[in-house]
Amino acid sequence: MKRTAVFLLFTCLAGGAAAQNKTIFEKPKTERESVAAHKALIIPFEPKLYFGEVDYNINAETKLSSKEIKYKFRDGLNEQLYKAFKTGGYNCVDMMEDTAKYKKDLAGIYQYLRYDYQKVPNQENYQPPKTEKEQKAIEKGQLNVETNSDLRFMNARIANPKTLQQLNAKYKTDVFVFINQLDIRASGSKDPTQLGEGSTKRKIVVHYTVFNLAGKEINSGIAEEEFDPMLNNPKKITDKHFPKVAALILQRVNKALSVPQAQK
Repeated sequence: MKRTAVFLLFTCLAGGAAAQNKTIFEKPKTERESVAAHKALIIPFEPKLYFGEVDYNINAETKLSSKEIKYKFRDGLNEQLYKAFKTGGYNCVDMMEDTAKYKKDLAGIYQYLRYDYQKVPNQENYQPPKTEKEQKAIEKGQLNVETNSDLRFMNARIANPKTLQQLNAKYKTDVFVFINQLDIRASGSKDPTQLGEGSTKRKIVVHYTVFNLAGKEINSGIAEEEFDPMLNNPKKITDKHFPKVAALILQRVNKALSVPQAQK
């Protein structure tokens, strides 16, 4: 009896140890940074800079509130950018990965951001857009303001030049990807400057700005992607269409970083 009891006790202990080891083994290992030329910081858009023209349709199908829809898109966009830059060989920090951890830093970043609607730059021959002065003229005794039909986007400026240096000191990042605004446009929606009835599909429009460590705007503009007007699930939208937006932004950043410093 005593030998049987000892054997059973040993078996239970051995089984417990084996189960414990299995549990430890199955836990995801802490991701180590690879040797990479650049490390990118992905900063999400401020919640107030989301414009969803199809939230009503999404709510009707999913019962998600406007706030839930906005935050699912906000988180999903950052996640897809993180995946794209990691796949592209960058080390990366996603400031939506742990909202409690990054909340204070994110609030500090937003504090020093300023926004301007500026002309969408030509990506074939990229030059940072410049702040335009409103052209005014007096005609027949009346003040006329010149209108400009060029397509525009929400661009970001950093009011405190030390901000990027402080982020670099903390996160060791040297590429800063700011998502400034997200538009989810309804079918037929178009920019006021465009002619015609608009697309029969819905459109994702991401406004962004990318800075290097020196604070130079190395790329900015909009990244667009159309999607099915019957698709009303935020997760399906982010999983299927946001990767294409992220890949386009990555491609432009890669191009910017490949240009010799003397030519920038």
